[in-house]
Amino acid sequence: MKQENTLHKEIHRKYKVCTQCVMDTSDPDIQFDENGICNHCRSYDEFIQNFPDAKAREEKLANIVAEIKEWGRDKEYDCILGLSGGVDSSYVAYKSKELGLRPLIVHFDSGWNSEIAVKNIENIISKLGFDLYTFVMDWEEMRDLQLSYLKASVVNADIPQDYAFFTVLYKTAAKKNIKYYISGYNYQTEFILPRKWVYLSRDVRNLSAIHKTYGQIPLRKYPTISFIKDLYYVYHKIKRIDLLYYLDYNKQEAMKVLEENVGWRYYGGKHYESIWTRFFQGYYLPVKFNIDKRRAHLSTLVVTGQITRIEALEELKKDPYPTDLLNTDMEFVLKKLGISKQEFEDIMKSPIRNHREFASHWYIMETARRTKNIFSRLLGK
Repeated sequence: MKQENTLHKEIHRKYKVCTQCVMDTSDPDIQFDENGICNHCRSYDEFIQNFPDAKAREEKLANIVAEIKEWGRDKEYDCILGLSGGVDSSYVAYKSKELGLRPLIVHFDSGWNSEIAVKNIENIISKLGFDLYTFVMDWEEMRDLQLSYLKASVVNADIPQDYAFFTVLYKTAAKKNIKYYISGYNYQTEFILPRKWVYLSRDVRNLSAIHKTYGQIPLRKYPTISFIKDLYYVYHKIKRIDLLYYLDYNKQEAMKVLEENVGWRYYGGKHYESIWTRFFQGYYLPVKFNIDKRRAHLSTLVVTGQITRIEALEELKKDPYPTDLLNTDMEFVLKKLGISKQEFEDIMKSPIRNHREFASHWYIMETARRTKNIFSRLLGK
């Protein structure tokens, strides 16, 4: 039975779903206009109205690629690229090769890789001829940190993976003196995501506070970075390029290209290349927080014209986690985390807490993000 979501302090209201996408009142902040269209759809319409046309994006990308190649002349690598084996990062790697870039590929092995993800990475590296650096996480530390997040009952229990991945990527770029980071982030599949469904993945103070409260062992090998250095890398030293913003990126077409050219295989859901993320999104979030991330992912595909609203509604009727797979994953996750079924059930029943109940850099990071957005608009970027 799903718990009352005290984290969001929701006002009881009649259930409603957007008439244009499939976002609903499981997002506590959702707002509808007189036509039943939600604020997420309106935000996308505003975004796309000001978005450069195909020709302008093509010219911008050509200039960016030329800039990267010029900077990387006579260097071993001209950029860095994180690879999970998922469709977005895999397609970015493929397009980087096509554009003539020479990235150092970085993979963070958290201990949760699916066999399909591992094989996808192997095929991409082999077919594209890139160099691969893999950071293998100390499992006992990762386990302790992930258990800390579960015991804290906060919404984003995927931060132990996400924070470490970006930290390894930025630290590797700094060590190798690589200026450009090619990102797989894109508006075409990730535009819609309610802010109360997530939390800042780079808040090291929040991570440390949660671990200090619930952790059992010190984090000596887990990759961290000081808050000031993080801001320096992200906003100054290393330039992030969201490559897919400049392309007419279609998820299904990208998957076909990857399947035909590098032997890539689909793993069943957004970010499901990680067994933990599959369990986190498919079970932990829906049962404990009443959050079905498929709504956000499918709604983004609807507003970007990649699927119809009817197709999205039909997809939502499907079992998000087939019983056999759930049982297999449940057994695997609990065994790997070293906890009993009863201990996990106690975690699932514990009161929901807000990340900001623990020490955090939230206000500073929000100010930095908003300031950057303001200056970007003023400078026309």
